[in-house]
Amino acid sequence: MTPSGGKGPIRLATVVFWVLLCYIIAALVWWLISLERQNAAIRDLYYERYEHLRPGDASVRSFISFQYQRNFRKYIYEGATFFVLILFGAVYIYRLVRRQFRLQQQQQNFMMAITHELKTPLSVARLNLETLQRRQLQEEQRQRLMSATLQETLRLDTLINNILLSSQLDDDAYRLTREEVDFSGLVHDVLQAFSARYPDRPLHPDISPEMDLQGDPLLLGLLVSNLVENANKYAPKGTPVWCSLKRGERGPVLEVRDEGPGVPDEEKKRVFEKFYRVGNEQTRRTKGTGLGLFICSRIARAHDAAISLTDNAPTGATFTVRFKA
Repeated sequence: MTPSGGKGPIRLATVVFWVLLCYIIAALVWWLISLERQNAAIRDLYYERYEHLRPGDASVRSFISFQYQRNFRKYIYEGATFFVLILFGAVYIYRLVRRQFRLQQQQQNFMMAITHELKTPLSVARLNLETLQRRQLQEEQRQRLMSATLQETLRLDTLINNILLSSQLDDDAYRLTREEVDFSGLVHDVLQAFSARYPDRPLHPDISPEMDLQGDPLLLGLLVSNLVENANKYAPKGTPVWCSLKRGERGPVLEVRDEGPGVPDEEKKRVFEKFYRVGNEQTRRTKGTGLGLFICSRIARAHDAAISLTDNAPTGATFTVRFKA
């Protein structure tokens, strides 16, 4: 889908919305003017009738004027009520339609990304296995190809787990376990696995010892893994990734920093939405499905933690997860 592909339906919906809303407001104003003219005509007719029957009777004129003012206020109040209800309903429907169009666009982007993400590791693994089958290679070459194939299968397994877990978390179908977790050891293990998978990426860990949490070790490990994988994905080649675990005022504070391009301020909150990715599929170079940070936000919420995104000086992004003791 081209960058303008998602904006066309939204622009059309916006035009239709404003045309209909302007028409409804114009019809409401015309209805008010018509009723007021009719009310004034009835008042003048009563004036003429009672002036002919009872000339100079001030009480009759006062009563007719009172009836006119009461009807006028009734029309104003009813018109204002209708206007507020119409405006509220129109804005609600407009936002709902825009949200639906954006969700549809994100789902289309997700399908394009997931197709690539699934096809790439399968193609690499198949090519490596065919090479091992058809050629007589030295042991070092065989081990390198087997290691690369294993890494691709692990990448595929992580992708599938992210998809399944995001669906379970979104539907509240995942059963969260609560157990004592050595969070310091868990973060250390995740970072070791990360370094083994990406040996060319400088990693600077700063982990305080004996940091314990009550939570689900599988989800907590996935939280740390997704954050460092996200930093690795967007940071330029050769730049470091920092991961620290410190004790904050209320509990452990996990922080992952990189020196990537960062995230614009207007998109900082949206990066935690499902399927959302900065930019579009045509201009985006990095791999991804828009599920990693969504899963991180759900895992943090499940553990009564707050996750936030800030800028890293001089460039990059900083993801911070603050847990409660």
